[in-house]
Amino acid sequence: MSEIVIKSAKNGPNIVTIDGEVKAAFCRCGHSKKKPFCDGAHRSKDFEADEAETKVL
Repeated sequence: MSEIVIKSAKNGPNIVTIDGEVKAAFCRCGHSKKKPFCDGAHRSKDFEADEAETKVL
């Protein structure tokens, strides 16, 4: 069975990994022009958010 991990990066996107391989980065700041995906806009918008991690088994 695959290990799926969703990590909210500190001041960054939600990063989805499957078996250790990054599959997607989803916007959390609301400023991405490629929603739902992250385009790095959080860096220029001073987005602040805590990090967190969830493992799906």
